[in-house]
Amino acid sequence: MVFHDEIDLAAAKVRVKTGGGVAGHNGLRSISAHVGNDYRRVRIGVGHPGVKELVHPHVLSDFAKSEKPWVEALCDIIADNAELLAKGQDASFQNKVHLAMESKGFVETKQRDEPDKD
Repeated sequence: MVFHDEIDLAAAKVRVKTGGGVAGHNGLRSISAHVGNDYRRVRIGVGHPGVKELVHPHVLSDFAKSEKPWVEALCDIIADNAELLAKGQDASFQNKVHLAMESKGFVETKQRDEPDKD
């Protein structure tokens, strides 16, 4: 199980998947070189800076002070629900994390007829 930042997910969103490419992520590239691509990943959204040239500074910098509340809440919620990952209950883990973050006001509620952007 690998936990990693994901610029293709909105900040504070979490997705779990098995396998896949590295999408330019140097940490994933290194891990995949040693164990192959078929491992479980917890993708933690950090958002995209909007411009390709700002990606490296964005992912290599510390979080802004204004982001501290959602980052700390998300870390606590992930830790509180990690047992579900250990049991292979990835969908339940994802759902519980989303609902907990939503209840704290850190993710937007999707309207029923609004398509998922992920």
